[in-house]
Amino acid sequence: MKEIERNCKKRLFLNWFVQALVFVITGLSLVPLFFILFYLTKQGIGSVNWSFLTHLPRPVGESGGGVLNAIIGTLIIASLSTIMAIPIGVTAGIYLAEKKTGKLVHLLRLSTDILQSTPSIVLGVIAYLWIVKPAQSFSAFSGSVALAMMMLPTIVSSTEETLKLIPYTLKEASLALGVPYYRTVLKVILPSGISGILTGTLLGIARIAGETAPLLFTAFGSPYLNFNLFKPMNALPLVIFNYASSPYLEWWRQAWGASFILIVMVLCFNLLAKWGASKWKIKF
Repeated sequence: MKEIERNCKKRLFLNWFVQALVFVITGLSLVPLFFILFYLTKQGIGSVNWSFLTHLPRPVGESGGGVLNAIIGTLIIASLSTIMAIPIGVTAGIYLAEKKTGKLVHLLRLSTDILQSTPSIVLGVIAYLWIVKPAQSFSAFSGSVALAMMMLPTIVSSTEETLKLIPYTLKEASLALGVPYYRTVLKVILPSGISGILTGTLLGIARIAGETAPLLFTAFGSPYLNFNLFKPMNALPLVIFNYASSPYLEWWRQAWGASFILIVMVLCFNLLAKWGASKWKIKF
């Protein structure tokens, strides 16, 4: 009896110790994040005002100015990348979820894994060789292509894993009623997994929003407000890179402000993805 009681106390102590250890390690891992967010907010929030959000950059030596062109450029490039990546990524995810084996399945999954691990600067160089060099001009379109390639693995993986959770009986019931296979996919399977697809898309947007290296080789940046997709266009990561590496104090201040705006945008996309995952969680 005493031996059983001693074993129970030992197990309770080990359970408490492991829980405390996990709690401490989790807290320590969050400390750098909180310090980064605190310092970034402290340095950047003072530079953000209405003028900073609604005005264009001013020439060197003049105070003031804003990053309106970079904010709009970021939204345009990210939106165009999403439009490019969603059809390809969702189609590939559906194929991987429907076809379990085969050479094409193996090749597609291998390509997705390789693309996932490819450095962003390499994708920027590829987009430069494919689009910028033949066209002899930097452009927002080439930047969108590079960022779309970065988004693809996230969308493909989220689509595949989401559709695998859908019961096979839904597909069988639709086919048993005489519905063609393509309509079953479009009207039954795909709507059932819309939550995971949207979540993967939002996470992909949050990933590419802060990428700088691909845009250095493609979009290049511009001090003007430009809506032409085939001309150079500015973005918040480019503003941060260029201003932070400059010798001007005013540009340093604006770099902190642009960093704060970019962090807020990325945080909003991540929170929206978490909310969407919990709001439209698949329940069968």
